[in-house]
Amino acid sequence: MKINKIDHICVAVKNLEAAQAVWGPVLGKLKPDVEYEDESEKIKVARYWLGDVGFELMESLSPDGEVAKFIEKRGEGIMLISFNVDNTRDAMDELKQQNYPFIGGPRRFKGCEFAFIHPDKMNGVLLELIDDKGSALEK
Repeated sequence: MKINKIDHICVAVKNLEAAQAVWGPVLGKLKPDVEYEDESEKIKVARYWLGDVGFELMESLSPDGEVAKFIEKRGEGIMLISFNVDNTRDAMDELKQQNYPFIGGPRRFKGCEFAFIHPDKMNGVLLELIDDKGSALEK
């Protein structure tokens, strides 16, 4: 499996607006480059572009969302690292042959697909594979 780059890094936060006030000055940006909500994933996101890598602050839209569960268990902090691959399904097939456990199957997002490798296998890190070609969240 070829990794093209780190696609994005996600930080789970309790309050997105408060987190933006803290992170914005450090990142040298008055506001995020992209903001969106993903109802299916139960998240509200502020994305900042750092070169061609996304840095995301994520707030849960629901107490039963994965971000809320993460914060409840581990507190705010880095929740996810995403690797950009050519084809998510091909990468999944290759890693499944090496006994990497996935959380469900591939999921759709704005013209691309992504999947999660279980954090128990990845030293506690939720690892995402995504085949975004640069159009899902334009700079």
